[in-house]
Formats: sequence, structure tokens, C-alpha cells
Amino acid sequence: MLFAAVLALPSVPAHAVVLDLSTMTCKQFIEGGDDEIKMVLTWMDGWYKGDQDEAIIDTDVFVANAKKFGTFCAANPTISIVNAAEKIDRKSV
Repeated sequence: MLFAAVLALPSVPAHAVVLDLSTMTCKQFIEGGDDEIKMVLTWMDGWYKGDQDEAIIDTDVFVANAKKFGTFCAANPTISIVNAAEKIDRKSV
């Protein structure tokens, strides 16, 4: 069964990319491809939830936060995505 699940996974790209999210700017984030943007948003969602939240993704909240983040990054292209997320998080509290 596990073997079948492994076979169903997409193959690893020939040229894997390492993303340093601690130094990525909003401009780099916005200019990333769809897969990269989705990966970063998913990582950020988990990172900022921390250990205290349950392992639940509310897609409505996720999409709303992604839109806020995208709007903020478009207006602030030179800020790091980590700093952008912290500023957005403080505004929504």
C-alpha cells in the first residue's frame, strides 16, 4: 500500500530549488511561479499557527489571508516576506 502511494507522487523536478524564506522579498514572492507561491503560503500558514493550533486548514481563512498578504506585498515589494507576514498578523489581531 505504501509503495503504491509513493508511485503516485509526482516525480522530483530535475532542478530542485532551495528557497531561503528568511531572505525572500515580497517582489521575489510575487514573481515566483504558482507552485512556489502556493508552497510559501502553505508554509507560512503552518509556521504562524505554531504548536498551539490544531492541524486544520480553513480554506476560507487561508484564501483571505493569502489575498491580504498578496496585496501587502504588491504595495511593499522590498520588504521580506517574514516581516510582511508579521506586519499583517499584527494588523489583524
